[in-house]
Amino acid sequence: MSFRYCIYFIFIAVFISSSQLAGQEKSNKTEQSNSKASASTIRSKGTVEKAIRPNIRTSGGPEAKYKKSRTNPTYPKHETTSNGPNIIVIIPDDLGWADIGYNGSEILTPHLDQLANTGIKMNQHYVMPTCTPTRVSFLTGKYPSRYGILGPDYGEVIDVGDPTISSLFQQEGYRTAIAGKWHMGSPPYTPLKYGFETSYGYFDGQIDPYTHEYKTETKLTSRQSWHRNDEYLTEEGHATDLITNEALRVINENNKSPFFLYLAYSVPHYPLKEPEKWTSMYDHLNISESRKWYAASVTHMDDGIGKIIAALEETGQRENTIILFISDNGGQKSWQSTSEYHGAYADKPHDVLGNNFPLRGWKTNLYEGGIRVPAFVNWEGQLKPGATNIPIHVADWLPTLLQMTRSNQNENAIPVDGIDIWPYLRNKSESAAERTMYWKIRGATAVRKGPWKLIHNRDSDRKELYNLDDDFRESKDLSESNPEKVEELLNVENEIAKADRE
Repeated sequence: MSFRYCIYFIFIAVFISSSQLAGQEKSNKTEQSNSKASASTIRSKGTVEKAIRPNIRTSGGPEAKYKKSRTNPTYPKHETTSNGPNIIVIIPDDLGWADIGYNGSEILTPHLDQLANTGIKMNQHYVMPTCTPTRVSFLTGKYPSRYGILGPDYGEVIDVGDPTISSLFQQEGYRTAIAGKWHMGSPPYTPLKYGFETSYGYFDGQIDPYTHEYKTETKLTSRQSWHRNDEYLTEEGHATDLITNEALRVINENNKSPFFLYLAYSVPHYPLKEPEKWTSMYDHLNISESRKWYAASVTHMDDGIGKIIAALEETGQRENTIILFISDNGGQKSWQSTSEYHGAYADKPHDVLGNNFPLRGWKTNLYEGGIRVPAFVNWEGQLKPGATNIPIHVADWLPTLLQMTRSNQNENAIPVDGIDIWPYLRNKSESAAERTMYWKIRGATAVRKGPWKLIHNRDSDRKELYNLDDDFRESKDLSESNPEKVEELLNVENEIAKADRE
């Protein structure tokens, strides 16, 4: 099915459908079947409507960028690999380094700790410092700056038709599903256009946990955000429970094909509102009220993950399921608003949220606290428990998961910035070659090459240089004493940036 969009300022014309390739028709029939299967749930709990928003994306400024319309992609099916492992990718929102039990946190996460302790902990796993860029990098295997994405964004974010990890696994015969946060485009640039057969959750960057509304209305966003299969849905319940229940539906579905489940929880991103069942677990601690809400939200999520593991075991799928856990960025320091969410949180300041100790910095910046996050991978019977200290980038997971599942894809034909880290996960004693990583956000860039990391403020031209082997807390700026290294990394930055979209 193809869609054409014409923009007259913020108004959008109706889109016209027509038949296309047989492979796409099959995908559309699957979508229709999934919509029918969930119809009783939708009728009993709420209503649905088409999700349409203007075809505009803004990036780094108030002016709107108009993009050329593109047809809906078609993803040809390869031979079905029905015996491939299932994949569950769990992405909490704004979970800091010290916000998970196995990293010494006061927050109770027994199920996540068990998965981490029986899997491989990644002690130097890097992401982008905000949500949209990290998610784009995971989905495409590229640096998000290749799409001109430098921060949270809306409109058309990923070029329609580009390969994504979901479309590639869909070609392999996987059932592909997303449950939770999307934030890689606003309607009509929604999950079903990017290789997901079913979608459920919310389109935008954040929601109220009970009303499921976005914080405000803009040219690119409405308050309504909750949806099923890309159609707006009104539904009751706490977002954490609803997202978990959707994951359980995917796992329990009677289907011989393996599944790829992208499970993106809304917590511990603000605004936070948790039942007493969870907050009471932290009444004995001398912590701020908002930190209690934060901790409760993480434990609530952990409980849902425990249910997911139990469902895998009950259905005999546990040993045939890869579980990958990654936070999308470092923890946020605080939040307060008197106007967002209709002012519902004006008297509930979130003065203390995440904890990135001992790393420096917070969400949105390029210090380690913003980009180095809790992460582990668990594959029972296939990966020996342990830890790896090799630097890993979120873009690595597209080529790596294709290797881990013995995909039929020609990986050399897929342009990516990530590398296949499967050899280092399978054989943790294998040493990795020195590699280079790159981050670009609005106003600043960072490059890491080996132990050396350069942070370059493009607005002020200030440069900071750190040796992370000796100083992972980034307390000693070595730029003045190592001008040659600064110049070397600036040249690396400029070379990589040549492929970025402005």
